[in-house]
Amino acid sequence: MDNLRKEKALLMLDNGKYYEGYYAGRAIESGGEIVFNTAMNGYQELVTDPSYNGQIVLMTYPMIGNYGINETDFESERVWVSGLVTKNYVDMFSHFSASKSLSEFINAYGFPVISGIDTRHLTINLRNEGSINAYIAPMESGITYIRSKIAGLPKMEGLNLAKNVSTAKVYEKRVKSSMFNVTIIDYGVKYNTIRCLNGLGACVTVVPHNFSKQEILQAEPDGILLSNGPGDPKTMEREIEVIKSLLGEKPIFGICLGHQLLALSLGFNTYKLKFGHHGINHPVKNLKTSKVEITSQNHGFCVNLSNAGAGHMSKNTELTHISLNDNTVEGIRNTGCKAFSVQYHPESSPGPRDSRYLFYEFKELCLNNKKRIFKV
Repeated sequence: MDNLRKEKALLMLDNGKYYEGYYAGRAIESGGEIVFNTAMNGYQELVTDPSYNGQIVLMTYPMIGNYGINETDFESERVWVSGLVTKNYVDMFSHFSASKSLSEFINAYGFPVISGIDTRHLTINLRNEGSINAYIAPMESGITYIRSKIAGLPKMEGLNLAKNVSTAKVYEKRVKSSMFNVTIIDYGVKYNTIRCLNGLGACVTVVPHNFSKQEILQAEPDGILLSNGPGDPKTMEREIEVIKSLLGEKPIFGICLGHQLLALSLGFNTYKLKFGHHGINHPVKNLKTSKVEITSQNHGFCVNLSNAGAGHMSKNTELTHISLNDNTVEGIRNTGCKAFSVQYHPESSPGPRDSRYLFYEFKELCLNNKKRIFKV
């Protein structure tokens, strides 16, 4: 479509800078923290990732939308991004499995897609100044109006968003030849995490984020997975206390937000990164094997292992993975608790499959725990 026939859009940042572009699809207003993602594909999985709740996503790859939306590559039941910002948006998709355009899909959930933005300049801006709030509105709304809308947006620090994306009721994903049982605490779990566990012979029970220890253990799991999710982990005090009570009871595997919550339950701290890690091409070093994994990442907060508090388990925790981009913590393990976690996404949807071995390690812990119980 010709940009001259599209409605003009304005993307304004909290620092007063703004970018002019065009709506792809409907002219919809929306605001949130803006972050950049360096993936070249996988936008369908990205926009349905619950970890993006409350965020506008800027795609650094210049051409987005060319293969449309299909009926299978979802990571949840709906769109979670607050908006999508592109350089060149392709509305006329071309793929045999596509059923609708990307803008049509995102618009259906009340969020905008805009194009014609100088994404290179905007990405450099965000790298220099950090991820900040932004607002998308029609150009005709005016600068004063858009500034007033930005002023009303909450900061990501201090936001508890897991309650927005977690399941409201327990559900199961079973397999015929079950080898072990896993309970996932849902802070914003992605479908592919469940698929990976099912593929290894696990019957999966997914429970809400605010379940008690007794409710979590009711399904008699052989292991517990702490899922990914959005928001500031420090706000989830009740969930952290529940994880503390579970340490040592069952093997625990944490992913992304689940990793941060595990670290907090072990007595460590978390902090907000300047612009976060968002993409499917982030190098991480496994300190045990010295191998480098190319990983899928989506997080704005990080674990700090140098400032352990009064946590009774912090001394027994080791660093297992580090980011080769900025040396931040990417993985931890506590052998005494049979607990480990990574900051990135081993379910890799979208992304490379370098880190799928972590699910096999979790399976081994679960099976060993199951054998121990039977011996008793």
